[in-house]
Formats: sequence, structure tokens, C-alpha cells
Amino acid sequence: MEETRKNGMLVDVDEFPKSKGQAVILAIQHVLAMFVACITVPLIVFSSYKTASGESLAQLLIAPTIVSAGVGTLFYLFMTKFKSPMFLASSFAYLSPMITAVGIGVTKTQPLPNLWLLPIGMAMVGLVYVIIAIVIKFCGVRWLNKLLPPLVIGPVIMVIGLGLAGSAINNLANTAGDYSMIVYGAERADDAIVLVSGYNLLHILSGLVAMIVTGVCAHYGKKTLSLIPFVIGMAAGYVFALILTLIGYYGAGNEYFKIVDLSPIVNNFVNADGEFRGIQAFIDYPKFLFLQAENSQPLTGAGVAQAAMLFIPVSLVTICEHIGDHENMSGVIQKNLLEEPGLDRTLIGDGVATALSGGLCGAANTTYGENVAVVGVSKVASTGVIALACAFAIILGLLSPLMAIVQTIPGCICGGVSLVLYGFIASSGVKILMANKIDMGNTKSIFVASSILVAGIGGLAINFAIGEVGFSISSTAVAMILGIVMNLILKDKKEDKPAAPAEGE
Repeated sequence: MEETRKNGMLVDVDEFPKSKGQAVILAIQHVLAMFVACITVPLIVFSSYKTASGESLAQLLIAPTIVSAGVGTLFYLFMTKFKSPMFLASSFAYLSPMITAVGIGVTKTQPLPNLWLLPIGMAMVGLVYVIIAIVIKFCGVRWLNKLLPPLVIGPVIMVIGLGLAGSAINNLANTAGDYSMIVYGAERADDAIVLVSGYNLLHILSGLVAMIVTGVCAHYGKKTLSLIPFVIGMAAGYVFALILTLIGYYGAGNEYFKIVDLSPIVNNFVNADGEFRGIQAFIDYPKFLFLQAENSQPLTGAGVAQAAMLFIPVSLVTICEHIGDHENMSGVIQKNLLEEPGLDRTLIGDGVATALSGGLCGAANTTYGENVAVVGVSKVASTGVIALACAFAIILGLLSPLMAIVQTIPGCICGGVSLVLYGFIASSGVKILMANKIDMGNTKSIFVASSILVAGIGGLAINFAIGEVGFSISSTAVAMILGIVMNLILKDKKEDKPAAPAEGE
């Protein structure tokens, strides 16, 4: 068993697990933590589109999205000198502009999406990140510490965790798979949809099995077991769900027992005509976005101008979320990542990763709270493990059978584990307030924290349009902005000086 470091980690940022087997399982744990949220972006954005040959564009872009997460995170690690144990994957903050962009010019006679606007839009986002990083490089971050003190950051992190609660519950209850429309102002898939299906008690039971086993392993587990509670928990929940499916659905023909959908495995080996897919059933190259020219409308100057209006405003918002996530990780590993490796490096790493991802799969990259929670619970902050997870994500996108197997993991299993993951994020916000000895009996503290918590958890997103182009500022970003404003308006009161004693006293 590893010895605990001063910052509470068993394996620190610049270290690597002594056991290679442990390192492999820890890396797989990171991939599993981000997988469902990562592939949901292409499933939502491209759900209505098919290729020129009739294939589902959403399914086609799943593998590129997974590979993009690995490639983008590797660049981020390199840019941050392997000092920040973050994992980057597809961002939900850009769902609205992505959906709008691919739909520009789409008609019944021209049904192909406007794919080229996505890499152009993400390149613009990357440029904004780099410009702001350069400003920070020369002006420093002291001003930023005054703008975002612990009193603001703590509640914002709580909002990030609690704001994801609906996503966890929708996945757990199996109400995240059937939806009818997308709305503005969402950061996560389940906040961006109108759900129309009912929940399934067996899905909830399977997810709770995953959650309980995860908690038991984290609390009572020894050695390796305590380091990989999420892998063990998800495996236990999956086996439980698979047994119910095999007995109830395949055995008795009861649709209610269909928790695990095994069709991705079958479809991986045979095509629609029932013919064996050959070598592609075992290894296949990802169908990256830049290879989809025949499945896209041609690029126009007007489209590029619209892309700028869609993506640039959102990039300013996601920079606030970037800062919040890095403050969160800083609290977990007890190292100020905004100072070392520095916010300028983390922004460039995130921004360029987004530009790369835009060309590969069309989605933006962003830091994932799920993986921050994995670091906090496992107490393994090794960037070497993160790099290994990147390698596994890339390999996963190339190996067809693995992609098929992972796609069979039901959302309820991830939902059950997410009850712990997202709660850990929220708890990290409380920890920051306690560590900085914030007096919550102080009037200013109450008002600043209250405005952030209610606006963020209540979903106060700001939606507006310029012409026919819609924009959205997410509720987390709005909450952070309100917190900053309240903190600047409400100055700290000077302590009253004791009255001078009267003469003769």
C-alpha cells in the first residue's frame, strides 16, 4: 500500500504507481468515468443526420470523439508540463451552438449537415483561449485571485457538482435515453433535453448496486481495491444488470428486464445484411470529421461569420468554468494549479485541445469533473496514469470489439456511480470554504454564496438571440458572474474600534 503524502494523495502528480497492474486499472477507471458523457455529445448533435450512404452520423462519430479526448488530453498534459492531472473530453457547453451550426442551410432538399462550421468554430474558441492566456502571462494572476477568492470559488464548485445531480438521476432511472427536443442553456446532456420516457425500477436497482459496491470498496477496500472503487462498482452493477437481462429478457421475453443492450456487439460483427464485416469487426480506423467531406454542405463565408457569432461568446463563458475546475482540482491535490503550471498554460492546453478536437470530431474539449472526483476518491493524482488513460482512449477508438462492449454499458450503471462522483465535486466546494476559514455567519459571505448557489442550482441560464442566431450563457457561468459582482459590491466591513475611555475613567 502506498504511503499517504502531505497533500493526502497516495500517488502524487509527478509519481507513478509502483504496480503496473494497478496503473492499468486506474487508467481504465478514468476512461470509464468520462465515457458516457463524452459520447453523448455526438449522439445528441448528430442524431437527426445520416451520411450520403445512409449510415448514422452520430454512431460514426463516437469513435473519433473518444480518440479526440485522448489526443486533446495528451496535448494538455504536455502543455502543463505534466503537473495538472486533468482529463479532457467533449464539452456540453457548446451543444447549442453546435446544433445550430450543423443545421445552417439544412433543408428537405439539402439534408446534409453543415459539418465544416464545427472545426472552424472550435478553432476560433482555441484562439480566444490562447489570446487570454497571453494576457495572463504578461499581467499575472494576482488580479484573478482578487476577482475569484475562495468565497466565490467554493460555492461555484458546489454548483458544478450539484448541477450535475439531475444528469445522474436521469441516467440512474433510465430517463436519459428518450428525448424529444434540445433547449438552450444546458451544460450536460440531461439538462439539455425534454424527457418523455418513464423510469425503470430494475435500472435503478442495477445503478444502486454499482453505487453501493463503489462505496464499500472505497471505504473498506485494501490496497488495489481501494484505488479502483469505480471500476469494481461499475463491473458489479454491469454483471447484476446482465444477469437480469439474460434471465428476464432473453430467457422469459419480458421487455422490462432489458437493461443491457447487446446489439452493439452483434452489429460489430455483422452488417445490416447479416454478412460478416471481416477485419473491420476487430480493428477499424475512426471516421474523423475531416474525412466527412461528402457528408457535409460546402463551406461559405456567411457560414463562417455565423460560426463566429455562435462560438466566440460561449468561449468566454467556458473560460470561467475552466478556472472553476482547476480551482477544484487545486483543492483536491492541495497545489495551486493557477500558479504552477500556471493558468496561461492550462488555458492554452485546453484551447488548443479544443481546436484539435474540432477537426477530429467536431466537439470542444473541456476538463471533466468526473475525473477530478476519481482523483479525489482514489487519491491517485499521477499524470502518468492520466497519460495511460489517454492511450487507452485512443486504442478504444481503434478496436471495434472494445468499442462495442463499452457501448453496452447501460446509463443506469454510470448514473449510480455518478451519485458518488458528483457529490464528491460538491463536497470539494465545502472543503475549500472550510480550508480558507470562510465565516458563513458573515453577511457578505451569506449573500455571495446564496446568489451563486440559487442561480446555479436553480438553472438561471441567460438565453438571447441576435437576428436568427441564438446564444446561451450557462447557469454555472451566470452563477459565477453573479458571485463575482456581489463580492465586488459588498466590501468587507472594518472592525469597529473600541470607544476611547472618557476622561477620569
